[in-house]
Amino acid sequence: MYIDFESLGKRIAQRRMALGYKQNELAEMADLSNNYLSNIENGHSIPSLTTFANLCLKLETTPDMFLLGTIKTNDIPQSIIDNLKLCNDKSLSLISDIIQCVLNQQK
Repeated sequence: MYIDFESLGKRIAQRRMALGYKQNELAEMADLSNNYLSNIENGHSIPSLTTFANLCLKLETTPDMFLLGTIKTNDIPQSIIDNLKLCNDKSLSLISDIIQCVLNQQK
């Protein structure tokens, strides 16, 4: 399997920003140097498996999202998946915020 580390880094950066973290905040949370995280996000460094797993945990997402740009969707109705694919970045950010709000209400 070919891994596009530049795309992986971009997805990590996008998720970080979607959660409202600055790069230095995530680096501290993940116990990484800011330069190393920057290199990962720019596709210049390949994270170790441990670092990758830790970033998935800290960014509350699954490895397949970073590796493939998709999430495991076995339990999500296809109509929702299809509609999400039609959304622009601004709409996806709003949807993400709504989902986070709903999840916070469940706690």
